[in-house]
Amino acid sequence: MSAEPQSIEKRIQELSSEIRRHEYLYYVLAQPEISDQDFDRLMSELEDLEKKHPRFLRPDSPTQRVGGQPLEEFETVPHRTPMLSIGNTYSEGELRDFHGRVVKGLNGASPSYIVQPKIDGVAISLLYRGGVFERAVTRGDGKQGDDVTQNVRTIRSLPLRLHGEGVPAFLDVRGEIYMPSQAFLKMNQEREENGLAPFANPRNATAGTLKLLDSKQVAQRPLDLFVHTIGELQGDEYGADFELMERLRTWGFRLAPGCTLEMSIDSVIERAREWDQKRRELDFEVDGIVVKVNQFAHRDKLGFTSKSPRWAIAYKYAAEEAETTLRDIELGVGRTGAVTPRAILAPVLLAGTTIRHATLHNFEEIKRKDIRIGDRVVIQKGGEIIPKVVRVLVEHRDGGQEEYNPEMKCPSCGGDILREGDEVAYRCINLSCPDQLKRRIAHFVQRSAMDIEGIGEMLIEALVEQKLVTHLSDLYHLRHEQLANLERMGDKSAQNVLDGLEKSRQRPPDRLLFAIGVRHVGSHLASVLMQGRRSIWDLKDLSIEELSQINEVGPTVAETVYDFFQQDRNREELQRLQEAGLPFEQEIIEASQPAETPFSGKTVVLTGALTRYTRDEAAELIQQRGGRVTGSVSKKTDFVLAGEKAGSKLDKAEKLGLTILSEKDFEEMLQQSD
Repeated sequence: MSAEPQSIEKRIQELSSEIRRHEYLYYVLAQPEISDQDFDRLMSELEDLEKKHPRFLRPDSPTQRVGGQPLEEFETVPHRTPMLSIGNTYSEGELRDFHGRVVKGLNGASPSYIVQPKIDGVAISLLYRGGVFERAVTRGDGKQGDDVTQNVRTIRSLPLRLHGEGVPAFLDVRGEIYMPSQAFLKMNQEREENGLAPFANPRNATAGTLKLLDSKQVAQRPLDLFVHTIGELQGDEYGADFELMERLRTWGFRLAPGCTLEMSIDSVIERAREWDQKRRELDFEVDGIVVKVNQFAHRDKLGFTSKSPRWAIAYKYAAEEAETTLRDIELGVGRTGAVTPRAILAPVLLAGTTIRHATLHNFEEIKRKDIRIGDRVVIQKGGEIIPKVVRVLVEHRDGGQEEYNPEMKCPSCGGDILREGDEVAYRCINLSCPDQLKRRIAHFVQRSAMDIEGIGEMLIEALVEQKLVTHLSDLYHLRHEQLANLERMGDKSAQNVLDGLEKSRQRPPDRLLFAIGVRHVGSHLASVLMQGRRSIWDLKDLSIEELSQINEVGPTVAETVYDFFQQDRNREELQRLQEAGLPFEQEIIEASQPAETPFSGKTVVLTGALTRYTRDEAAELIQQRGGRVTGSVSKKTDFVLAGEKAGSKLDKAEKLGLTILSEKDFEEMLQQSD
């Protein structure tokens, strides 16, 4: 009997190692060896084993990329090595001036340089102890930053455990968290369709995402990571940065691409020119290059100013602009009825792309910038991706320009558009609006919603235009002959659609709730709303206050969910979907009550450094025993677990008279729990 736990633990270790290897192949090297389905099978087996045998669950398990309870606030922690900024330069002449200062500082020696693309993201410090990921800290003011470990852990290209030879005892590696361009555009489109303000550029989106207190929401955002340097390393010594960069790659890190070793300032400038062209072909934002002296001995000799190293500089590219004529302004309608204006431009070349349209964001933006039809305008790519009108060249006005006074009617159905409360966006309130309906259907059938194969953009267009579908529920009343007679359809395609619709009747209610398209309710919040409920209809009877008390549901979501269920037309559509056989009911599995422990129902705050546990390990142990770990001290805190160098949280706990636990107290409570 004693061999069974050993074999289970061994299998968990094997699965963890295998999954880490496949994550490295897929997310870092882009060389997958197995299909997504096979990868999911491995992950499912590991999740099942860890759920049945929680004592074998480790913080660095591949299943632990999304943290537990949402944080109340981020903890501010000091950097062991300051995260200094580097100086900027904007011309080749200034690059040569930098080289001159370096040569002078090295008493006439001419160094080699590393050239790396400058990723336009959010700087991050990643700490590893014994090869295991321990903490992620933002730059902050350079001396201290926010602990965003739970959020960064969700990034799939981040190695939770390092592999290969020479893994250091301690490593502080620096990198840039960013959002891929295409994923950013898709996310912004979804935000606009859901009535949310779009992010201005990928960097703002990344920074905003890292500030979210719930890592489950972060996991739904398309963040990625490159590393580019180190802050501290305890282990083998390296003489040059280029050598160390290659070693970081073997340990499992994803390096900023195109890192080159240059032997002269002339070749550095040549690389800068190449990157200015190459950056437009990438799926991430590059706003310049970083030039660093390669040899660590040279860096030591050059030293630092009070703000930045003397051995590194950023060469930044100027934002490209173009001048053109704004010919007209057109309106578009999103899934939630949001009506947004965009500029129709005389075609102009910008950053290698012919631009014919630009975003105008909303009617208030047009009024604020006094944008008129016929104006000469300057456009720029926001974050190098989305064309936008940055200013009007009023000096070119000749009296022929027209002020924009839109008719407050929907461009699709002609219905009224209204602004609700303090919202900037105007909305079409007609649920039968053709354009709105098309986008609602596209949302309903997508993979993360009802996952109905065979219903693409062209078929949706035909179904709505021919009035075969005027409500979502009409999808489930389509007949074979109706589909087969549509353009580019046939018997086989028609049957595929009908089969997909039939399969969708088996999706769980939370998927249906997400698919219906309640504003602000994504797939995760739909799952949260359905936890512990037997039917979607149970939400109809909840007040705004009751909805707000659900964990992770804020006042905005509570209000939109409440309003949705109060509207007759929405309840009627839900009734039609239920009559079509869609899943409104679910079985509630009663969870077995965990054994009572000293942590049961208690709120615990961790502060300082523990000697035998990482903070994540301690938090996991507390949560497994029925406790809740939060990030801030308040009167509601039951225990404060204080390690070495505990700071302001310990001071506040003492002032409030809270129970302070030492690491020894903590271990005794763990023993009482087992």
